[in-house]
Order: sequence, then C-alpha cells, then structure tokens
Amino acid sequence: MRASLTTWWQTAAVLLLLLCSLPTLAATPKGDWLLLPERVWTADGDAAHVGWAVLVHEGAIAAVGPRASIQTPAGAQRIELPGATLTPGLIDLHSHLFLHPYNETLWNDQVLTEPQDYRTLEAAAHAKATLLAGFTTLRDLGTEGAGYADVSVQRAIDEGLIPGPRLFVATRAIVATASYGPGPRGFRPDLDLPGGAQEVSGIDQAMAAVREQAARGADWIKLYGDYRVGPDGATAPTFTPAELKALVDTAHQLGRPVAVHAASDAGVCMAAEAGADSIEHGYGASAGTFKLLRQKGIAYEPTLTAVASTEQYFHHYLPGRDPPTPRMQEAARAFRTALKLGVTIGNGSDVGVFTHGENWREPAAMVAAGMTSAQALHAATDVAAKILRQQAAFGRIAPGLRADLAAFAGDPSAQIDALEKPVFVMKDGGVYLRPASGREDSPR
Repeated sequence: MRASLTTWWQTAAVLLLLLCSLPTLAATPKGDWLLLPERVWTADGDAAHVGWAVLVHEGAIAAVGPRASIQTPAGAQRIELPGATLTPGLIDLHSHLFLHPYNETLWNDQVLTEPQDYRTLEAAAHAKATLLAGFTTLRDLGTEGAGYADVSVQRAIDEGLIPGPRLFVATRAIVATASYGPGPRGFRPDLDLPGGAQEVSGIDQAMAAVREQAARGADWIKLYGDYRVGPDGATAPTFTPAELKALVDTAHQLGRPVAVHAASDAGVCMAAEAGADSIEHGYGASAGTFKLLRQKGIAYEPTLTAVASTEQYFHHYLPGRDPPTPRMQEAARAFRTALKLGVTIGNGSDVGVFTHGENWREPAAMVAAGMTSAQALHAATDVAAKILRQQAAFGRIAPGLRADLAAFAGDPSAQIDALEKPVFVMKDGGVYLRPASGREDSPR
C-alpha cells in the first residue's frame, strides 16, 4: 500500500512539474487592430468592397468601411493584407473533431482501438488545423465513441489552453437500440462493445438521454433519424414517430436545438414532422420533402464532401479523373433540388471523414453542384451563424460583432477556391495566422 502511495505521489509530482513548465498561451489581446486587405467581404451583400478596412477594438469589430473613413486610434497595430479578401470567420456546421479520415484508420478501428485520451489529443490537433484554415466556428456533431470529451475540448479552447474554433458540441449523439456501430453486424453477439453513440428504446429512455446530454454540456442534440437497418443494409428510419417527437420536444424544452442525421426520404420527412432544426445529409430526400423543410424553416447541411471521400476510399473513385459515382450524383441531385426550392442551406461538411483543415472543400463542392461562389460563402458565414442562433454575435463584418475574421489570397466571393489559401486568421480579436510571421499557436 505504501509503495503504491509513493508511486502515486511521484507520478503526481512529475505531472505537476510538466504542467508548470508548459508555456502559457496569451489571453485575447485588448488592443486595437487596423486590418488593411485589398478587399472586404462583409456578408451583407454578394460583392467584396475594394479599398475598405476593418478596425478591431478589444475583441470586437469597431468599424468597417473605406479606409479614409476609419479613425484609427493611436497605437493601433496595422496588418497589411495585399491581394487578400477579408471575410467573416468561416463556419462548418457538421464536423467530427474526434475522427480522422477512414483511409487512415477505419471508423470501427478508431472507436474500438484508439483510447479516448489519445482521441482527445487528436481532437485538439484537429481543432488547431481547423482554426488555421480560417474556420473560426464549428458545430461538432458527436464524439463517435469518445464520450463527453468534446465538452472538455470546448472548455480548453474557451479558456485559452489550446487554439481552436468556437465549438458548439453535441456530446454522444442519440441512436435507436442496435442501429449504429460498432456492431451489431459483423461482430460476435456475445461481445459488449463500446458504441459510437447513446442507444435508446422507448419514449422514457429517449427523454432521459436528452436530459442527460443537456446536463453534460450539449449545446445541440444530435439524433440518428435513419440508418442502414433495412433488409440488406438499406437505409430506413430507426425511431418511431412518437420516439422521435419525444426526443425533439424534450430537447426544445431544455433550450437545445436538434440536428438529425437522415439520408432517406422517409427519414428526412419524419425528422421534419417531429420538428428538427437541421437535417444532415438528406441525400435521398424528394422535392416534396424539401418543400416541407422550406415551409418549416428547417436548415439543411448537404455534406457533399463526405460522399466524395467515402467513394474515394471504398469504391475506387479518383477525383479529377472519374465521373461522379451514383451516390455522388444522388447527393448532388438532392442539393440542387433544395437550392432550387429555396431551402436554407448551411455549410456542413462532415469533416473528420476527410482531413481536418480541408473544410474549404465543402463550399467548393457546393459551387460545383450549382451554387454561386457568393452563395457558398454566405452558407459558411451569415447563414451558418443564423442556423446556430448566433447572428448577433458573429457571421458578418459589422460594428459590434465579435472579431472572428479570416483573409484569403484572391476573392472567394468570386472564386470559391480562394478559400484554400488562408493568409490571416483572427478569432475574438486574437491573431492566429498572419503573413509576416506565419502560423502561430497562440494569439498575439
């Protein structure tokens, strides 16, 4: 017993020494910044403004307009961004920080073999890569077997311990019993495997799960409205209408909006009828169902990049060489239908299926499927902020909003591929990437 106590104290002393030796990340600066790009795209219209500047004071946008119209306080730090367009910080509404591409490690193996501690460290690295790519806000829709660790990552970012975007988290996600992996297909039935989400059956369990996740820190509740549970693995609804309604109603009573994974027409329709706030994927949704989304004001995240990525990993699709696969064509048809019918479309990529920091691929995919570059940029800024109910805080460049900003070489409002080349990133007034010094781990 004494030996074990001695070992415990020795370990604690080493950990304390290590923690004390770690560099302290700087707090968000409270000074003034004058940002001088070639163009400013505010999200209040479709075109960028040439010759405009943005003044930041104590983490908020103080002024935006023609350079000559801005009164710059003495001592303000100037950042020149020649050839670049300053935009609101970008937003991805469907991410998984605790996953990495399936051609590196299969989903089952990530959930079953990677320890949660390791996956949390991975998530921190993914958060940093995301922020440096110009994405200052993420809605993370489920830890996929990593419990409630997203709440801790969110706290570490908020407190300045690690660099990362603003996080809106969904913790474990909720699925119908025996409908999600790992298992029950493909594994021995006597194995008790960790799950990628919280399983429930019946109204009472459903309501209890929502209450538990809200208490644990979920900002959104994520549900799996359908999955590959039909004959031969066909996608079909997993919850009964009564279960789904109980899940949504309980979440709304607790002030949490609801995101529903639904790929089939029946799944999307059921989620819409139950009162979901956003639909994720929607690949098989019909025109009639998309009309229902528009009527109810339900947002849609198309996750086109996830489909292209899985087709590349598992069905030998090679981007730039092969024509779109049937699954990619189905996803693109759904997207074009939603766009034509005026459904609110937000930028949601399902990043984690593909590499973190390459979130720009989703706006590019939406343009390839029929959006204009300006529409895709709106989907990743002010439209996404409205879906998050955060339009009064960020998503545009306007006085009084938080200084979440990014600049890109070129003009993404005219050519969306410019999002691939960030040259400046600011979150809440802290600078994380700038041309003069390159990438930074902490705000200056």
